[in-house]
Amino acid sequence: MKDNFPKVTIILRGYTYEQVKTVMEVLKDKHQQFALEITLNSPDVFTTINKISREFGEKFYIGAGTVLSLEDANNAIDAGARFILSPIKLSKEILDVCKAKKILSIPAAMTATEVMELKNNGADIIKIFPASIVGVKFFKDIQAPLGKLPLMAVGGVSSGNALEFFDNQAAYVGIASGIFNKEDILSQNSTGLKESLTLFDKKVLCKMDSK
Repeated sequence: MKDNFPKVTIILRGYTYEQVKTVMEVLKDKHQQFALEITLNSPDVFTTINKISREFGEKFYIGAGTVLSLEDANNAIDAGARFILSPIKLSKEILDVCKAKKILSIPAAMTATEVMELKNNGADIIKIFPASIVGVKFFKDIQAPLGKLPLMAVGGVSSGNALEFFDNQAAYVGIASGIFNKEDILSQNSTGLKESLTLFDKKVLCKMDSK
């Protein structure tokens, strides 16, 4: 399942269904490049996840972020999330529920010990958070003794440094404010969103494809 997961996850935090849908309309032909995370600290979030999943879920990976508990995970999965992300190290119980329901799990770690614990407990992808604190070299350095790992860089990742994380053996990145201007999302400015997406495409996606 994770073999088909896009390299870049767009994190949308605090937006309404209408605002999220505007972003999805801009991304509609980019399902191979992007997954979409809707964080649970967003208004009427389970309704948003449900609607967006029904409308765009056949092409896109739509998931839930800021998952902190088993209740959060179950509610997100019931709403239609295909993956869950967390800023914390999720329990084995939650990871087992995801495995049983064929939902991709992406819990967070910040140390080698936490990374190995999550790997041994069955995490599909391990989110390194905040990535800006540990730095880009962390990803390459930790895999020297531990072997190849499915690591996702989240926190401080932008179009300006995303390639550095990939060059240092991060397998995935999650980006919140590093692609779109917040004001464009709030105002549902499709033109501004398309311009930002084109810039990210030129600075990151095209260069990834050429490697």
